[in-house]
Amino acid sequence: MRGFIRIFLAIFGALVLAVVAIAGFRGDYTQRTPIEIFPDMDRQPKYKSQTPSSFFTEGRVDRIPPYGTVPFHVATDQPYRLTGKMANMWGTGIPVTVDQKLLARGQERYQINCQVCHGTTGAGNGITSQYGLVGAASYHQDKYREMADGEIFNTITHGKGQMGPYHHIEVNDRWAIVAYIRALQLAQNAPASLLPAEVVKAGK
Repeated sequence: MRGFIRIFLAIFGALVLAVVAIAGFRGDYTQRTPIEIFPDMDRQPKYKSQTPSSFFTEGRVDRIPPYGTVPFHVATDQPYRLTGKMANMWGTGIPVTVDQKLLARGQERYQINCQVCHGTTGAGNGITSQYGLVGAASYHQDKYREMADGEIFNTITHGKGQMGPYHHIEVNDRWAIVAYIRALQLAQNAPASLLPAEVVKAGK
């Protein structure tokens, strides 16, 4: 019996010491470095903007942007190709040459960046819809068929709603995606005047 009591008291004492060691001195001030079991990245090695650094030869943290870098926040006086706007209005038209090469590039970029949500045909039924992400736009709704090319470009650049920004995609590639979206819309909603005569005849 005494042995059992001794074991119980030893375990109890160890537990008390552990609790006091871990939580008993929270809020107290000390000059010693605290012991952190889960620091949660409260302190991490990093550089802050506009501070000196001995790591780089210029002695500063901020790097010079690569040649040709386009700022994320583009000024309103920039051309239509960079903003999607003509004056204060969304512009219409693809400001790069639209040919088979551009459409192929747009298809490739679309499949990489857009298809997962908007689906193969642009109907808003991508693979993410099977995992609870709903509400992806279907490009075949009237409001998207009638939307200006510049507004679609701006949506790709800055995002909208649940869709995040894709400004990391190069400018010409964004326009290639816009052109491919228009091709998808045309494939699903082509007017009879653009269809071959044998197709129109077969559909009657």
